[in-house]
Order: sequence, then C-alpha cells, then structure tokens
Amino acid sequence: MAASSTPHTRPAHLSPSPAASTWFLSILLLTLVILPSSETCGEPPRFENMQPTGNVKPSYNVGERVNYTCNPGYLYRPPKPKFVTCGQNQQWSQITKDTCYKKACRRQGDIPNGVVNLINGSYEFGNQIEFVCNDGFHLIGARILHCQLTGSDVHWSDRPPHCEKIVCAPPPNIANGTHSAVGREVFEYLSVVTYRCHKASGPDEFSLVGESQLHCAGSGKWSSDPPQCKVVKCPFPELTNGRQTSGFGRKFYYKAQVTFECNQGFYLRGSALITCDENSTWQPPIPLCLKRQPLFMAKSRPLCTTLVTRHTVRPSDAIPSRGTSRTSTVSLNTCPWEEPLHVWVVLGYMITLITVLEL
Repeated sequence: MAASSTPHTRPAHLSPSPAASTWFLSILLLTLVILPSSETCGEPPRFENMQPTGNVKPSYNVGERVNYTCNPGYLYRPPKPKFVTCGQNQQWSQITKDTCYKKACRRQGDIPNGVVNLINGSYEFGNQIEFVCNDGFHLIGARILHCQLTGSDVHWSDRPPHCEKIVCAPPPNIANGTHSAVGREVFEYLSVVTYRCHKASGPDEFSLVGESQLHCAGSGKWSSDPPQCKVVKCPFPELTNGRQTSGFGRKFYYKAQVTFECNQGFYLRGSALITCDENSTWQPPIPLCLKRQPLFMAKSRPLCTTLVTRHTVRPSDAIPSRGTSRTSTVSLNTCPWEEPLHVWVVLGYMITLITVLEL
C-alpha cells in the first residue's frame, strides 16, 4: 500500500480576543471595588450623648478619621478627643463616653417658707426637683419641675411655686350653741375654737354631741364637722331580778353610764355596762337576768332525755382468761339548759365515755 503524501498539519494556537480581555479586567476591577479590603474598619461607634459628623460609611480604610459632635442637651468637655481613627488592627481608636456631658438647668434655691429637694441628686438635663412647704403653709404652683430640652438648650418645665399661709374661714355656727371665736374672720393654721351649748329653757339640758374642739387643718379646712346641741335623754334603766350598782340618778343624759348585777340564783345575759348614746337609747341594750337552773334536773321533767351508749367487746378483743364477749352500758341525763354546761362537767362526761369504750 502506498503511503499518503499529504503532510500532517498542527492546529493553530488560539489567542484571546481583545473584547474578552476587556471584559475580564472589568469584572476584576468591579470585584475589587465592591469587596472591602481586609484592612478596613466597620461603622464608627455610636453614643447617646454624641454622634458622628457627616454621612456614615459602611467601612473605612486604615488611617481614616471620624469626628463627633455633642447631641442637643450636652456640652463638650475639653481637652478630651472628639474623633476616632481606624487603626492598623482594623479597630477604631478609643473615645470616652464623658467627652460630652449633660447641661444643667439654672440652680434653684429654697423658696420663702419652703425648701427644694433634688430628686435625682443634681440639676442636670433630664432630672427633677421637688418643692415642699413648711408646716402652716400650702403650695401654689407646680410641685415638681423637670429639667428639659428646649431647642438646643435646657430649661425648667415651669416657674418655681410659692408657699402661702394656711388660713380657714370662720367655723360654722350651730343651733342651741356657740363657739369661742365669734366675730373673728380669719383663722390661721392650728387655730382652735371650742363649742358649748346654751342653757336650755325647758326641764332638760342640751348635750354637746360631737367634738367640742376644732382646729384649722391643712388646705384651709377644719379638723371635723361641728358638734350638735340637742336634748339626749335615755329612759330609766330597770332590770328585773337584778339591781343597778353605779351611775345612779333621776335623769340620764348623753354619755351617762350605769352598771348592773343580778340577784342570787340568776345570771346576766348581756353587758353589765351600758351607755346613753346620742339617739336617746341605751347601748348596748339593757341586759336580762335569767334564772340559774340546777346542774342535774329530775327525770320526770319532759324536757330531759336519757342518752344510752352501749359497747360490746368481742372475744377477739377480750382477754382470753375472761371468756365470752360482754356489753357495757353508759346512761347520761341531758337537758336543754338555759345556760351553758360548766366546762368541767362536759369534760367529765367525755372522760367517762372514753373509759367505757376502751374496756
């Protein structure tokens, strides 16, 4: 077979086109612009009392500096630095938080007849003060003032109050009585007036019901309502099967007190001491003397009943030497007493019943 005389051709080398090279370089440059350098700092730190000047960028190169300005209500404290710098370690330089300090409102001294208290310890922006009047005076105006921001400066929220002397109008007049300061128009703080009743024209005297003395209290008011002058007369206290032991008299007016005791063989139901109150009634009501019943009453009395309790001891519970079972019976007479049984009598019944049940 004859060999081919056609020579073997080698493929030509393909070189990049100028358009492809331009496209590749554009992508590379765009990536370098978008991706941050490894030697950059992030956003600068934020503070309550100051803020960065100008527009804040997402990243900063090493050596770049950001200046700060104090927020409204704060002042710069020289010579502390007001800027931060992006360092070689990709960290911002230190800046102290007290570079800008709070402004203070004008100092407020004590007011006449009163004092001022620092609620938060100073007159700085955001704090409060309180005004308190001395005894005998009351406050006119705002009790608490706030140091607040107005524009770029700080001012108090209101004008300081003042303290005025407490006075009361004349106390009320009462029927069938009078007070000790008739004719006066102004009564200062803690001034006292005393009421008294007129002499009655009839057979029974007037009683003063309520507080006899009033004083001018805070806010220009009297310490209580005025008293009344009226006839208070309670009926004669009679006690059947008993007697009065104190407070004797022919008439019993307001706050009169008497005491009682019962005759022998009777006991007292109610209070031994009673008082004539403002409604002309005895309080507590007049007691009763009830006949004391004997401890044990006859069986023939129909109101008495007999309580019978039986208890059987089974052979398994009994002592073997005693043989068969046996039954124990306890009988108690019970009556509806008009007064409670003595505690020792009830206790005796209970002990007897428990003893029998244990046999």
